[in-house]
Amino acid sequence: MRRLIVAKTYSDLNKPIFMDDKKNTSPHILNTSSNLLGICFIVLTSLKLLKMQNDTLVDEFTTGAMILFMISCILSFLSIKSNGRLGERYENIAEILFLTGLACLFVTTMSITFNVIK
Repeated sequence: MRRLIVAKTYSDLNKPIFMDDKKNTSPHILNTSSNLLGICFIVLTSLKLLKMQNDTLVDEFTTGAMILFMISCILSFLSIKSNGRLGERYENIAEILFLTGLACLFVTTMSITFNVIK
């Protein structure tokens, strides 16, 4: 079932937008994963400045999270630009990679907090 979205600005008046009942999460994934990618860069830079990259596995986990967030950004952008099933497929893969990157970043954060990785 499709429904018509009401235009919120003058530029939206000329182009009707149809949305499916499923929520479109690609813009949210793109925004959040790009922010978390920046945080991963800060963590890696901090590790290099503190000269801790050889002592811990935190930089490897952070690099893995960075790769997952970058691929998630690309796929969510492609999902926004694509229509139909291909866009939905990109969005689903981006969601999975985003959640995997969050889990990887969570492990990194807990490892730093509790000094488990040495």
